[in-house]
Amino acid sequence: MSQPLFRTPKGVHDVLPEDQQYMTYIKKAVRHRARQAGYKRIDPPIYENRAIFERGIGEHTDIVEKELFIVSSKQKQAEEVKDTNEFALRPEFTAGICRAYIEHGMQVLPQPVEFYAIGPCFRHDRPQKGRYRQFHQFDLEVIGLKDPSLDAQLIQSLQMIFKDLRIDSRLTLQINNVGSSENRKQFCAALQEYFIGKERHLPELDRARLASNPLRLLDSKEEDTQILLKNAPTLSQFIDAESKDYHATVLEYLTALNISYTENAGLVRGLDYYNQTVFEYWDSSTGAQNAVGGGGRYDGLIELLGGKPTPGLGAACGIERIIWHMKEAGVKAPDKDKIDVFVAQLGPEAKKTCLQLIVELRDIGVHTLGALGEASLKSQMRLADKFQAKYTLLLGKMEVKNGTIILRDMVAGKQKEIKFKDVVPTIKKLLGEKNLDTYSITDKLGNYVDAGE
Repeated sequence: MSQPLFRTPKGVHDVLPEDQQYMTYIKKAVRHRARQAGYKRIDPPIYENRAIFERGIGEHTDIVEKELFIVSSKQKQAEEVKDTNEFALRPEFTAGICRAYIEHGMQVLPQPVEFYAIGPCFRHDRPQKGRYRQFHQFDLEVIGLKDPSLDAQLIQSLQMIFKDLRIDSRLTLQINNVGSSENRKQFCAALQEYFIGKERHLPELDRARLASNPLRLLDSKEEDTQILLKNAPTLSQFIDAESKDYHATVLEYLTALNISYTENAGLVRGLDYYNQTVFEYWDSSTGAQNAVGGGGRYDGLIELLGGKPTPGLGAACGIERIIWHMKEAGVKAPDKDKIDVFVAQLGPEAKKTCLQLIVELRDIGVHTLGALGEASLKSQMRLADKFQAKYTLLLGKMEVKNGTIILRDMVAGKQKEIKFKDVVPTIKKLLGEKNLDTYSITDKLGNYVDAGE
């Protein structure tokens, strides 16, 4: 086999048909559960003004400091005019959705406004197993109302999606409350004071975090840092009474919904916009290493992006991580791409005759392939085997003349001659009505509806 002239860039990958089956399966589960809970789909642009992410996510987070893909717009004016308007590929959905909420005046809509999004995101991260520079997420957002029951309901929607995908038993819900922005400021100041004289014992990355974003030390993977943190002030010491009450109520609602959880005082999430509730779904056996995602409240983000003070809550999950868990659990995504019928033909008249037959079979929901090239019937039968077709229809000169066709059961290895006019109803009966791949883009009243993927 010759070597390809081009390959995918480092850190990205082709989503091949096998994984597309999983992608479609996951998207359908997300759409179904999101609609049940009143979420409406939104698609923010793939790139935004980079300042949206710098303000929302935080300038001193790894995502903004190291991982933003910057896209500079072309400046068509005089050469001496420097273009300062830089864009960035979206590293996540929340900031862009909040920008859309402000820009389109959605505060006048009945609150809360609930969105879901599905699509690619981009981070210039160091590629490793299960982590890509272009990856796919699904996202749920609830904007405009603060209520502990909304936190619990969003988590419950995620639980149902994981249950539908049969990976819920592989995941544990980790949850914490990080208090208000003022609580965190007080804690960060205390943490910086505690580390005075101890900085030299911190790895280089954590020394930088201590100066710019001390909260990130809590989820450091460095052993030396974790040892030093054992005697450090804890975030829980600075959480105010209102936040503690809010957290207790969220936990009560989760219990009422029969949702198991683990309280994790060290969970802070990596983005600056979070306050109050934060949560993640971890691999039951390996912990955070194979987490599928998480979220939390961001009650200050809309104001930070130029809107009026507006509460918000969201969650995002990595689709590639979910596919990995599904495969590890032995979950097979439905394969709807298999060929039901292969139409083999010999001669120009047979080929012309079978073209309309192929169209009719496809139209009633039969996955049909045929009228390929000018190969012999024997070669075409071998091709039907390779495509793993359930049935093959053979049409030659004699069959065209006699108005018949040969129907071969590829599994049983048996065949029979039937009338050409009986082909469509015979195939329909053999496959079964419920197995036909049919859809409608209109309902009974003639209104257009989503036919799904």
